[in-house]
Amino acid sequence: MLVGSNSLGIEPGSRLFGGVRGCLMLVADGMGGHAGGERASRMAIDYLIDRLLNNVHWLFRFSREAEIDFTDSLQKLLRDAHHEIQSEGRRDRSVSGMGTTLTMAYVVWPNLYVLHAGDSRCYLIREGQVEQLTTDHTMAHRLVEAGGISPHDAALSRWSNVLWNVLGGKSQGELEAEVRQVKLQAGDQILICSDGLHRYLDHAAIVQTLGASGSCQQSCHDFIRLAIRSGGDDNVTVIVAQVPDESEIDFGSSVGDDQLSKTKPILQDTDVLPVRPSKVQD
Repeated sequence: MLVGSNSLGIEPGSRLFGGVRGCLMLVADGMGGHAGGERASRMAIDYLIDRLLNNVHWLFRFSREAEIDFTDSLQKLLRDAHHEIQSEGRRDRSVSGMGTTLTMAYVVWPNLYVLHAGDSRCYLIREGQVEQLTTDHTMAHRLVEAGGISPHDAALSRWSNVLWNVLGGKSQGELEAEVRQVKLQAGDQILICSDGLHRYLDHAAIVQTLGASGSCQQSCHDFIRLAIRSGGDDNVTVIVAQVPDESEIDFGSSVGDDQLSKTKPILQDTDVLPVRPSKVQD
């Protein structure tokens, strides 16, 4: 989703003008039965989008203090969405205990903000190197952090599918809203995916698949086929986005500049493919 001035509730004194100001990407992987999982993931996405566009004070010239306020606001939004889903589960017993993961990436050049809870993942790929920007909120990863098992064993552990931190669910504790900020560079790629894909990926497979694909859309299809060939039987959601080369980025524009209305979206060819693997043909 592209965020522009006509998407936002402009407050008096705002200096937000012109065209596209950012790009918002979200993956939510629901749980609690088909109906409950779908409802929880839709509630999370709708809540985040509505509150982000209408309640967060969007700043495009960040000071350190403004960045702290912004990330605090993101964390509060995720915790509020968590409470909304839990309240809905209490109101409607047919979806009691429903929950969802949520991994969100918001780009306003050159900043990437990642907001996360659960075991979907966000990766940054830069010059052939892959960095996982999110933490798996699983019991298996906690065992790795405690030195109980190795990362390799964690992927095979029965605890790898047991989540301790999700939106909604049956947990009585407070949600842990993980947030991270990264400075993007020209040529960077962003991959966000559910566990239906990343359980079959290593860093080499990510680089190889992205390098062999001619577009972000083709990369999404290739990742899904990879999951199918690996025996995947879970739903797969994939987002791939790429920052253009330096020659295509208008680094000179800033809020209030005369050129602002001409600013191009920073991310190109973003594609989202939530599918059941069995429905994708080779």
